[in-house]
Amino acid sequence: MALLKAPSKQPKTTTLQVRLEENVRHNLDKYAEFLDANSSYVVSEALKFLFRKDKEFKHWADQHNNQAKVQRRTRTESTSKGESIQLELE
Repeated sequence: MALLKAPSKQPKTTTLQVRLEENVRHNLDKYAEFLDANSSYVVSEALKFLFRKDKEFKHWADQHNNQAKVQRRTRTESTSKGESIQLELE
């Protein structure tokens, strides 16, 4: 049973150039053939799978997103009220 699902509809994409070990590239091509998909789809789905499963990454990303939200909110508040607020995050 395949761990990744075959593609249904391709979303908007961007280009990324990577270097792979030869055996990794060979297995990537074989897995894409197994799914009847292209290599880009396999890489994208494998990364999504990794991001969903890595709890440490999720924790880190949540903290990073929260800090970005506070920074955006601070910029918005300073613009709308004509004053600047500095927050110190721990």
